[in-house]
Amino acid sequence: MSKVKYYYDPDTLSYRKIEAQKSRKYRNVGLFLLGSLLFGLLGLTILLNTSFINTPKELSLEREVRNYELQFELLNRKMVQIEQVLANIEDRDNNIYRLYFEANPIPDEQRRAGFGGVNRYKSLEGFNNSEMISATTKRMDIIQKQMVIQSKSLDEITILAEEKEKLLAAIPAIQPINNEDLKRMASGYGWRSDPFTKARKMHWGMDFSSPKGSPIYATGDGKVTRADSNSSGYGNHIRIDHGFGYVSLYAHMSKYNVTAGRKVKRGDLIGFVGSTGRSEAPHLHYEIFKDGERINPINFYYGSLTAEEFENMLKTATQENQSLD
Repeated sequence: MSKVKYYYDPDTLSYRKIEAQKSRKYRNVGLFLLGSLLFGLLGLTILLNTSFINTPKELSLEREVRNYELQFELLNRKMVQIEQVLANIEDRDNNIYRLYFEANPIPDEQRRAGFGGVNRYKSLEGFNNSEMISATTKRMDIIQKQMVIQSKSLDEITILAEEKEKLLAAIPAIQPINNEDLKRMASGYGWRSDPFTKARKMHWGMDFSSPKGSPIYATGDGKVTRADSNSSGYGNHIRIDHGFGYVSLYAHMSKYNVTAGRKVKRGDLIGFVGSTGRSEAPHLHYEIFKDGERINPINFYYGSLTAEEFENMLKTATQENQSLD
Protein backbone atom coordinates (compact mmCIF):
# COMPACT_ATOMS: atom_id res chain seq x y z
CA MET A 1 0.00 0.00 0.00
CA SER A 2 1.48 3.36 -1.07
CA LYS A 3 2.18 5.99 1.52
CA VAL A 4 -0.21 8.97 1.73
CA LYS A 5 1.50 12.34 2.11
CA TYR A 6 -0.05 15.53 3.66
CA TYR A 7 0.86 19.18 3.88
CA TYR A 8 -0.25 21.90 6.39
CA ASP A 9 -2.57 24.60 5.03
CA PRO A 10 -2.20 27.77 7.15
CA ASP A 11 -5.33 29.31 5.68
CA THR A 12 -7.58 26.58 6.93
CA LEU A 13 -5.32 25.62 9.78
CA SER A 14 -5.62 21.96 8.73
CA TYR A 15 -3.64 19.18 6.97
CA ARG A 16 -4.48 18.48 3.36
CA LYS A 17 -3.68 15.40 1.33
CA ILE A 18 -1.03 15.84 -1.39
CA GLU A 19 -2.40 14.77 -4.74
CA ALA A 20 0.37 13.54 -7.05
CA GLN A 21 0.30 14.80 -10.62
CA LYS A 22 0.48 12.21 -13.36
CA SER A 23 3.04 14.14 -15.40
CA ARG A 24 5.38 14.28 -12.44
CA LYS A 25 4.97 10.55 -11.94
CA TYR A 26 5.96 9.85 -15.47
CA ARG A 27 8.90 12.22 -15.23
CA ASN A 28 10.18 10.55 -12.06
CA VAL A 29 9.83 7.11 -13.61
CA GLY A 30 11.67 8.29 -16.73
CA LEU A 31 14.48 9.85 -14.71
CA PHE A 32 14.83 6.65 -12.69
CA LEU A 33 14.98 4.48 -15.78
CA LEU A 34 17.46 6.84 -17.49
CA GLY A 35 19.66 6.87 -14.40
CA SER A 36 19.50 3.12 -14.16
CA LEU A 37 20.46 2.80 -17.81
CA LEU A 38 23.40 5.19 -17.44
CA PHE A 39 24.65 3.46 -14.33
CA GLY A 40 24.24 0.07 -16.05
CA LEU A 41 26.24 1.18 -19.11
CA LEU A 42 28.92 2.69 -16.90
CA GLY A 43 29.21 -0.50 -14.86
CA LEU A 44 29.31 -2.68 -17.99
CA THR A 45 32.07 -0.52 -19.49
CA ILE A 46 34.11 -0.80 -16.30
CA LEU A 47 33.63 -4.56 -16.20
CA LEU A 48 34.58 -4.96 -19.85
CA ASN A 49 37.82 -3.10 -19.24
CA THR A 50 38.82 -5.25 -16.32
CA SER A 51 39.99 -8.89 -16.15
CA PHE A 52 36.81 -10.03 -14.44
CA ILE A 53 34.89 -10.51 -17.66
CA ASN A 54 36.35 -11.41 -21.08
CA THR A 55 34.69 -11.01 -24.43
CA PRO A 56 34.16 -14.10 -26.62
CA LYS A 57 37.03 -12.91 -28.85
CA GLU A 58 39.32 -12.59 -25.85
CA LEU A 59 38.32 -16.02 -24.61
CA SER A 60 39.07 -17.46 -28.06
CA LEU A 61 42.47 -15.75 -28.13
CA GLU A 62 43.27 -17.06 -24.66
CA ARG A 63 42.45 -20.60 -25.79
CA GLU A 64 44.72 -20.16 -28.82
CA VAL A 65 47.56 -18.88 -26.62
CA ARG A 66 47.19 -21.83 -24.25
CA ASN A 67 47.16 -24.19 -27.23
CA TYR A 68 50.34 -22.58 -28.63
CA GLU A 69 52.04 -22.86 -25.24
CA LEU A 70 51.09 -26.54 -25.12
CA GLN A 71 52.46 -27.06 -28.64
CA PHE A 72 55.71 -25.33 -27.68
CA GLU A 73 55.98 -27.56 -24.62
CA LEU A 74 55.49 -30.69 -26.75
CA LEU A 75 57.99 -29.34 -29.28
CA ASN A 76 60.56 -28.80 -26.54
CA ARG A 77 60.08 -32.36 -25.31
CA LYS A 78 60.64 -33.67 -28.84
CA MET A 79 63.75 -31.51 -29.13
CA VAL A 80 65.08 -33.05 -25.92
CA GLN A 81 64.69 -36.50 -27.49
CA ILE A 82 66.33 -35.33 -30.74
CA GLU A 83 69.24 -33.83 -28.79
CA GLN A 84 69.75 -37.09 -26.89
CA VAL A 85 69.76 -39.16 -30.10
CA LEU A 86 72.04 -36.66 -31.82
CA ALA A 87 74.43 -36.63 -28.86
CA ASN A 88 74.65 -40.44 -29.04
CA ILE A 89 75.41 -40.33 -32.78
CA GLU A 90 78.03 -37.61 -32.23
CA ASP A 91 79.68 -39.67 -29.49
CA ARG A 92 79.91 -42.74 -31.73
CA ASP A 93 81.08 -40.56 -34.61
CA ASN A 94 83.96 -39.08 -32.57
CA ASN A 95 84.97 -42.15 -30.56
CA ILE A 96 84.36 -44.99 -33.02
CA TYR A 97 83.98 -43.98 -36.67
CA ARG A 98 86.42 -41.09 -36.87
CA LEU A 99 88.86 -42.86 -34.56
CA TYR A 100 88.80 -46.03 -36.66
CA PHE A 101 89.39 -44.13 -39.89
CA GLU A 102 92.08 -41.95 -38.29
CA ALA A 103 90.15 -38.70 -38.65
CA ASN A 104 90.30 -35.94 -36.04
CA PRO A 105 87.19 -35.77 -33.81
CA ILE A 106 84.94 -32.73 -34.16
CA PRO A 107 85.10 -30.53 -31.02
CA ASP A 108 81.89 -29.98 -29.05
CA GLU A 109 82.43 -26.22 -29.34
CA GLN A 110 82.13 -26.54 -33.11
CA ARG A 111 79.14 -28.87 -32.99
CA ARG A 112 77.11 -26.72 -30.56
CA ALA A 113 78.23 -23.24 -31.52
CA GLY A 114 75.51 -20.61 -31.78
CA PHE A 115 75.17 -17.86 -34.34
CA GLY A 116 77.12 -14.65 -33.84
CA GLY A 117 76.73 -11.25 -35.47
CA VAL A 118 73.29 -9.71 -36.00
CA ASN A 119 70.32 -10.57 -33.82
CA ARG A 120 68.62 -13.31 -35.84
CA TYR A 121 65.58 -13.30 -33.57
CA LYS A 122 64.75 -9.58 -33.40
CA SER A 123 61.52 -10.14 -35.34
CA LEU A 124 60.28 -12.39 -32.52
CA GLU A 125 60.58 -9.68 -29.87
CA GLY A 126 57.69 -7.60 -28.51
CA PHE A 127 55.19 -10.41 -27.92
CA ASN A 128 53.85 -11.82 -24.67
CA ASN A 129 55.79 -15.06 -25.18
CA SER A 130 58.77 -13.63 -27.06
CA GLU A 131 61.31 -15.18 -24.69
CA MET A 132 59.86 -18.67 -25.09
CA ILE A 133 59.50 -18.34 -28.87
CA SER A 134 63.03 -16.96 -29.30
CA ALA A 135 64.58 -19.67 -27.08
CA THR A 136 62.77 -22.46 -28.95
CA THR A 137 63.67 -21.05 -32.36
CA LYS A 138 67.33 -20.66 -31.34
CA ARG A 139 67.36 -24.21 -30.02
CA MET A 140 65.95 -25.53 -33.29
CA ASP A 141 68.57 -23.60 -35.27
CA ILE A 142 71.39 -25.11 -33.19
CA ILE A 143 69.96 -28.63 -33.65
CA GLN A 144 69.73 -28.01 -37.38
CA LYS A 145 73.36 -26.85 -37.44
CA GLN A 146 74.44 -29.94 -35.46
CA MET A 147 72.64 -32.16 -37.97
CA VAL A 148 74.37 -30.43 -40.90
CA ILE A 149 77.79 -30.87 -39.24
CA GLN A 150 77.02 -34.52 -38.46
CA SER A 151 75.82 -35.13 -42.02
CA LYS A 152 79.06 -33.70 -43.42
CA SER A 153 81.04 -35.83 -40.97
CA LEU A 154 79.25 -39.00 -42.11
CA ASP A 155 79.92 -38.03 -45.74
CA GLU A 156 83.61 -37.75 -44.83
CA ILE A 157 83.51 -41.09 -43.02
CA THR A 158 81.90 -42.70 -46.09
CA ILE A 159 84.76 -41.44 -48.27
CA LEU A 160 87.33 -42.60 -45.70
CA ALA A 161 85.64 -46.02 -45.51
CA GLU A 162 85.79 -46.38 -49.27
CA GLU A 163 89.47 -45.38 -49.23
CA LYS A 164 90.09 -47.77 -46.33
CA GLU A 165 88.45 -50.59 -48.26
CA LYS A 166 90.59 -49.79 -51.30
CA LEU A 167 93.70 -49.62 -49.09
CA LEU A 168 92.97 -52.99 -47.47
CA ALA A 169 92.46 -54.55 -50.91
CA ALA A 170 95.59 -52.87 -52.31
CA ILE A 171 98.12 -53.72 -49.59
CA PRO A 172 100.26 -56.74 -50.65
CA ALA A 173 98.86 -59.09 -48.01
CA ILE A 174 99.25 -62.67 -49.26
CA GLN A 175 102.12 -65.00 -50.09
CA PRO A 176 102.91 -64.80 -53.85
CA ILE A 177 103.32 -68.60 -54.14
CA ASN A 178 101.04 -71.24 -52.65
CA ASN A 179 102.53 -73.35 -49.86
CA GLU A 180 101.97 -76.57 -51.83
CA ASP A 181 104.18 -75.19 -54.63
CA LEU A 182 107.01 -74.26 -52.28
CA LYS A 183 110.14 -76.31 -51.74
CA ARG A 184 111.17 -73.89 -49.01
CA MET A 185 111.45 -70.25 -48.09
CA ALA A 186 115.05 -69.94 -49.21
CA SER A 187 116.12 -66.57 -47.92
CA GLY A 188 114.70 -63.52 -46.18
CA TYR A 189 115.17 -59.77 -46.12
CA GLY A 190 118.51 -58.57 -44.69
CA TRP A 191 122.23 -59.25 -44.90
CA ARG A 192 122.94 -62.53 -46.74
CA SER A 193 125.79 -64.30 -48.49
CA ASP A 194 125.84 -63.61 -52.25
CA PRO A 195 125.62 -66.93 -54.19
CA PHE A 196 128.11 -65.74 -56.82
CA THR A 197 130.66 -63.62 -54.92
CA LYS A 198 130.11 -65.21 -51.47
CA ALA A 199 130.41 -61.70 -50.07
CA ARG A 200 128.01 -60.45 -47.37
CA LYS A 201 125.43 -58.35 -49.20
CA MET A 202 122.07 -56.74 -48.44
CA HIS A 203 119.22 -58.87 -49.75
CA TRP A 204 116.26 -56.53 -50.39
CA GLY A 205 113.52 -59.13 -50.71
CA MET A 206 112.48 -62.71 -49.99
CA ASP A 207 113.34 -65.79 -52.06
CA PHE A 208 110.74 -68.54 -52.47
CA SER A 209 112.26 -71.75 -53.84
CA SER A 210 109.79 -73.51 -56.14
CA PRO A 211 109.85 -75.71 -59.28
CA LYS A 212 110.05 -73.91 -62.60
CA GLY A 213 106.57 -73.10 -63.91
CA SER A 214 104.94 -72.79 -60.45
CA PRO A 215 102.16 -70.12 -60.48
CA ILE A 216 102.89 -66.66 -59.11
CA TYR A 217 99.99 -64.56 -57.81
CA ALA A 218 99.44 -60.83 -57.34
CA THR A 219 99.57 -60.08 -53.63
CA GLY A 220 97.20 -57.10 -53.78
CA ASP A 221 94.95 -55.11 -56.11
CA GLY A 222 96.79 -52.79 -58.46
CA LYS A 223 98.05 -52.01 -61.94
CA VAL A 224 100.93 -53.75 -63.71
CA THR A 225 103.46 -51.03 -64.50
CA ARG A 226 106.26 -53.24 -65.85
CA ALA A 227 106.49 -56.74 -67.32
CA ASP A 228 109.97 -56.92 -68.88
CA SER A 229 113.61 -57.88 -68.36
CA ASN A 230 115.16 -54.43 -68.53
CA SER A 231 116.28 -54.19 -64.89
CA SER A 232 119.74 -55.52 -64.10
CA GLY A 233 119.74 -58.82 -62.23
CA TYR A 234 115.95 -59.30 -62.03
CA GLY A 235 115.53 -61.09 -65.36
CA ASN A 236 111.90 -61.38 -66.40
CA HIS A 237 110.05 -59.46 -63.74
CA ILE A 238 106.75 -57.73 -63.02
CA ARG A 239 106.02 -54.63 -60.96
CA ILE A 240 102.55 -53.85 -59.66
CA ASP A 241 101.60 -50.40 -58.40
CA HIS A 242 99.01 -50.91 -55.65
CA GLY A 243 98.48 -47.23 -54.90
CA PHE A 244 98.88 -45.62 -51.48
CA GLY A 245 102.67 -45.72 -52.08
CA TYR A 246 102.90 -49.54 -52.33
CA VAL A 247 104.67 -51.38 -55.19
CA SER A 248 105.41 -55.12 -55.36
CA LEU A 249 108.11 -56.74 -57.53
CA TYR A 250 108.28 -60.36 -58.78
CA ALA A 251 111.63 -61.40 -60.35
CA HIS A 252 113.34 -64.29 -62.24
CA MET A 253 110.05 -65.40 -63.85
CA SER A 254 110.02 -67.93 -66.68
CA LYS A 255 107.10 -66.20 -68.42
CA TYR A 256 104.34 -63.63 -67.87
CA ASN A 257 100.60 -64.04 -67.68
CA VAL A 258 99.90 -60.27 -67.74
CA THR A 259 101.17 -57.25 -69.65
CA ALA A 260 102.00 -53.70 -68.56
CA GLY A 261 98.93 -51.53 -68.05
CA ARG A 262 96.64 -54.34 -66.93
CA LYS A 263 94.70 -54.04 -63.68
CA VAL A 264 94.88 -57.06 -61.39
CA LYS A 265 93.16 -58.24 -58.23
CA ARG A 266 94.73 -59.91 -55.23
CA GLY A 267 95.20 -63.61 -56.08
CA ASP A 268 95.26 -63.16 -59.90
CA LEU A 269 97.78 -65.33 -61.74
CA ILE A 270 100.48 -63.01 -63.13
CA GLY A 271 103.29 -65.37 -64.18
CA PHE A 272 105.38 -68.45 -63.48
CA VAL A 273 108.53 -69.27 -61.52
CA GLY A 274 111.79 -69.33 -63.45
CA SER A 275 115.51 -68.64 -63.08
CA THR A 276 116.09 -65.75 -65.48
CA GLY A 277 118.52 -62.93 -64.74
CA ARG A 278 121.01 -63.16 -61.90
CA SER A 279 119.66 -66.36 -60.35
CA GLU A 280 121.26 -69.56 -59.09
CA ALA A 281 118.16 -71.79 -59.24
CA PRO A 282 114.40 -71.59 -59.98
CA HIS A 283 112.81 -69.34 -57.41
CA LEU A 284 110.77 -66.16 -56.98
CA HIS A 285 112.51 -63.07 -55.66
CA TYR A 286 109.82 -60.89 -54.11
CA GLU A 287 110.16 -57.27 -52.96
CA ILE A 288 107.83 -54.60 -51.57
CA PHE A 289 108.37 -50.84 -51.87
CA LYS A 290 106.63 -48.19 -49.75
CA ASP A 291 106.99 -44.62 -51.01
CA GLY A 292 110.00 -45.70 -53.06
CA GLU A 293 111.81 -47.42 -50.19
CA ARG A 294 112.26 -51.21 -49.94
CA ILE A 295 110.65 -52.70 -46.84
CA ASN A 296 110.60 -56.21 -45.38
CA PRO A 297 107.84 -58.33 -47.01
CA ILE A 298 107.66 -60.54 -43.89
CA ASN A 299 105.21 -58.05 -42.37
CA PHE A 300 102.66 -58.46 -45.19
CA TYR A 301 101.45 -62.07 -45.08
CA TYR A 302 98.50 -61.70 -42.73
CA GLY A 303 96.05 -62.54 -45.52
CA SER A 304 97.20 -66.09 -46.33
CA LEU A 305 99.18 -67.69 -43.50
CA THR A 306 98.16 -69.22 -40.21
CA ALA A 307 99.95 -68.14 -37.04
CA GLU A 308 102.03 -71.35 -37.09
CA GLU A 309 102.97 -70.93 -40.76
CA PHE A 310 103.94 -67.32 -40.19
CA GLU A 311 106.07 -68.27 -37.18
CA ASN A 312 107.94 -70.89 -39.25
CA MET A 313 108.47 -68.41 -42.08
CA LEU A 314 109.72 -65.77 -39.65
CA LYS A 315 112.22 -68.23 -38.17
CA THR A 316 113.57 -69.14 -41.62
CA ALA A 317 113.62 -65.55 -42.89
CA THR A 318 115.77 -64.32 -40.01
CA GLN A 319 118.55 -66.87 -40.65
CA GLU A 320 121.62 -65.40 -42.32
CA ASN A 321 121.96 -68.00 -45.05
CA GLN A 322 122.85 -67.73 -48.72
CA SER A 323 120.38 -66.06 -51.05
CA LEU A 324 119.52 -67.44 -54.50
CA ASP A 325 120.21 -64.15 -56.36
